[in-house]
Amino acid sequence: MHQGLVDQVAFITGVAKPNGIGFATAKALAEEGVKICITDISPMVHERGEELKTIGVDVTSYVTDLRQLSAVKETAVAVIERYGKVDILCNIAGMVVTGGDEEELVPILNLDERDWDFAIDLNLKTTFNAIKAFLPYMVNKKYGRIVNCSSVTGPVVSNPGEAAYSAAKAGIMGLTRGLAIEVAKDGIVVNAVGPGWITTDASLEGELIGGRNTPVGRGGTPDEVAIVFKFLASPDVAYVTGQLIVVDGGNTIQEYKGPSKYYY
Repeated sequence: MHQGLVDQVAFITGVAKPNGIGFATAKALAEEGVKICITDISPMVHERGEELKTIGVDVTSYVTDLRQLSAVKETAVAVIERYGKVDILCNIAGMVVTGGDEEELVPILNLDERDWDFAIDLNLKTTFNAIKAFLPYMVNKKYGRIVNCSSVTGPVVSNPGEAAYSAAKAGIMGLTRGLAIEVAKDGIVVNAVGPGWITTDASLEGELIGGRNTPVGRGGTPDEVAIVFKFLASPDVAYVTGQLIVVDGGNTIQEYKGPSKYYY
């Protein structure tokens, strides 16, 4: 157990799915003695909270629409009233709304304003709103660790039909870097994680094939992404800020991405 993390308080977004990165991150930090606050737009977040309680974790769960700044601020007030502080903010919510429709691939020619706004709100505005709600408490304390979930899609690569999602995830990196500079002297470091092909129960066949064609030969697991979130949330990470750590099995560094038997 990392003594520097014991009794710290973490607020983690996007923690509805039992096999998602959000829940894996909550468990990884809880193992280090961190008090856990989790939120999602879906009431399933309470189920994740009960699971954590069964293993002795000090956890509180909140249903919050992160797209609404006023709602996030209300949740932040509740967290501070209960725990008196927040040390770690992990912004993981995004991609799709739990219980809603899956992501649609829409070419820019067919992308309407509503779809664009939805992607930006879900993936970028949610991160901005959580930062706006919790940053004042970190600045007042002169300490904080903010870890945003970006992606390889947008900052590094992209796919047809994912312009809006790519723009949002690249925007998270711009937000990460801009904020990192602004709060560096306040004892707050801000970084981002860029997952690649991560295998979950909801992975589509094409995503599974993408994972098998990484240099590692498989998709990553939520736990393997959570390890990086835990690292960046540590008090030891005091001189790393404004950075993107890619977790993709080496996929984005290889030129050839087809079946290895045809090339190497």
